[in-house]
Parts: sequence; structure tokens; C-alpha cells
Amino acid sequence: MRRIILEEPIVATAIWSRRLALFAIALCVIAVVLVRSGIAELSASMSVFAFAILSACTAILLAGAAAATIWITGRKGMGIATIGVLLAALVLAWPAFLVVKAISLPMLNDISTDINDPPYFSRSAKALAARNGHAPVEIEVERRWAQARAYPNVQPITLDLEADEAFALVLKATAALGWEIVDQVAPGGRRGDGDGRIDAVQRTLIMRFPDDLTIRVRPLAGQTRIDVRSVSRYGRHDFGVNAKRIETFSSEMQAQLDAR
Repeated sequence: MRRIILEEPIVATAIWSRRLALFAIALCVIAVVLVRSGIAELSASMSVFAFAILSACTAILLAGAAAATIWITGRKGMGIATIGVLLAALVLAWPAFLVVKAISLPMLNDISTDINDPPYFSRSAKALAARNGHAPVEIEVERRWAQARAYPNVQPITLDLEADEAFALVLKATAALGWEIVDQVAPGGRRGDGDGRIDAVQRTLIMRFPDDLTIRVRPLAGQTRIDVRSVSRYGRHDFGVNAKRIETFSSEMQAQLDAR
């Protein structure tokens, strides 16, 4: 006589946990594609990403409910629930990292090596066209003092070089970093005040959000001072990205000096 083997049913919440986690990953991919391609408004694209986060959180809650049911009833589905948690964690890892950054760092999106006299951005037709008409606004000096405590390594660069040599070195550094130069004025150029300036745009790695930079090259007696200002175009908090970008520029300048 054949024996009938009854399979233990899988807990439904475990199955739905995995499904929602997969759905959250798909939404993240869609959000990234929408932002990078620009085929949808930024607010709509970020709404998709927010729904992905909500779906991932729900997946974890369902996995917890599944674990409780499995513990009480002994039914199957723990492996599926675990997969749901792991997939959801992939979606939530980056937002969780940003939350930590937001708590530990000041709410700034405009960082400058010169707090009292930050470099200004070009408003030439060429620069404005490259930035789609956007020009970063000035912020109060009092707000900038928060960066001095949070980012002590963001400092001006002083070179024992003539201004034209320093300007050429800055151009090499920006090219090595892949920054898109949108406007430039050599020291002693058309503005007549002796300062050189380079305006550039760099995009973030994943979402490709544009961030704006300006570099001031100021001749001194036998030296040249270089100041950098980096501003996030979107959002009130940069999560430390602008300070990191300036520090990376400083390191690249040192590398260019060493290669001379």
C-alpha cells in the first residue's frame, strides 16, 4: 500500500516577505533608472524609491511574523523568510547609512575651504547653461562655522608656485577626477581682480545627481592660494559628500605636485 506523505504547509507571511523584498529591489532599480535618465520628475522618482523602502520594511515585518508562526506551529518557511530579510536589508542598507550620517553630521549642503569669504559661482551664460540655469545661493557665515567642527580637514591649499602654474595644476587635477568644467578664467583674466576661477560639475555615483563646484586660484606674494567650494544641488543635507570631495581634490593636487 502506498503511503500518502502530507507536506507541511509553508507559512504564507514568509512567502509574502520574500515577494515584497523582491518587489522593493525592483522598485529601487526603477527609481535609479528614472533619476539617471531624467524621464520623470525628481519628486516622482524619489517617491518610487520611498515606496521601495516602505516595501522593504514591510517585508521584514512579515518575516518576523512568519518566524513567530513557525516557532509556535513548527510549520515550514524559515528559509524563505530569511531570504526576505536579507533582500530587504540590501534595500535598507544605504538609507540606514544615510540616517547615521544625518544624525552625526551638521545639516549642510554647501562646504567651502574659506568660511569667511567663500568662492562665488560664475553666472556667465556658459556656466548657467551648463547648470540648467541653477546658481548656488550664498549662506550665512554663522552657518558655515558648523563645518569647521565637523570637517577640520577641509582647508585651503597654499602652493609655492606662481598663479599660472597653480592654475594649470588645478586643471590637471580636475581632469584626473573626471569633473566637468563648465567655465574657467585664468588668473589675471577678464575680471581684472587677479583671481583665477574654475567652475565644474560632478555627478554622484549611483543616482547621478549633479553637484556644483567652484575653485578660486588667488595669487599671493610668491605663492598661490586655492580655495574650493562644493555644493549639492538637491537636498538640505549632503551627508558629508561635499567635504569628502574637497578632501579628494586636495589629495589629487598633492599627487599632481608629486608627479611634477
